[in-house]
Amino acid sequence: MALAGKVAVVTGAAMGIGKAMTEILMKSGAKVALLDMNETAGKTLKEALDKEYGKEKSLFLVCNVESEEQMKAAFQKIVETFGGMDILCNNAGILNETLWEKIVSINLVGVIRGTYLALEHMNKLKGGRGGVIVNTASMAGLGPLPSCPVYTSTKHGVVGFTRAMAIACEASGYGVRINALCPGFVETELFSKIPQRLGQFAHLAEATQQLVDNLGTMKVSEVAEPFLEMVTDETKNGEALLVFTKGKKYVTFPSHIE
Repeated sequence: MALAGKVAVVTGAAMGIGKAMTEILMKSGAKVALLDMNETAGKTLKEALDKEYGKEKSLFLVCNVESEEQMKAAFQKIVETFGGMDILCNNAGILNETLWEKIVSINLVGVIRGTYLALEHMNKLKGGRGGVIVNTASMAGLGPLPSCPVYTSTKHGVVGFTRAMAIACEASGYGVRINALCPGFVETELFSKIPQRLGQFAHLAEATQQLVDNLGTMKVSEVAEPFLEMVTDETKNGEALLVFTKGKKYVTFPSHIE
């Protein structure tokens, strides 16, 4: 998929991985709608993008992925502004084990909600142009992070939902690919505040730090290129791409359950 003239939507776009996604999409020629709850950071990023690419190339909307009403309204505004949607990046997420219901609401329910609402606009059977959805999971979606069991469960859920939806969309002729991005430890605000947000498993903070020391950390720019590959490579559908300090690899799952 060539990105020139394509319309992308990124949730959690103002900072961290979402910001890196936004920047590489725009650098590749796409128009990008930035959705985020952080109005200050969102407007600051929008201003910087305006200077580099022009005001008409991006749109910033304050939007909570927990709200069906806000997500519907945002997607409608994006379609009215840019004439359609080709790419959705379900990237908004939190890590705070003390707010476990909110983690599930944002990290998993938000991804499902975003996917279903986007398909209303992207599905070729409903007049859409098709396209691709990339869901931000985590290496915690492929193996457990013991200090963060709820976060782990949501990211496993994102991977499972992505794989099932990819098959469902292909079998249904929607013309939409769906992939999951699974980064290791990335230097973001979410990562920096893990020790304070472990809740009842705060006593495992040291073990978590040892895991960080063993695996290392990445800058958001190191995640952006693999993300772009999942967007542009039209052979990738239902894939989970693990991105870590030593590189990247597509995960091989069992083909069936015996």
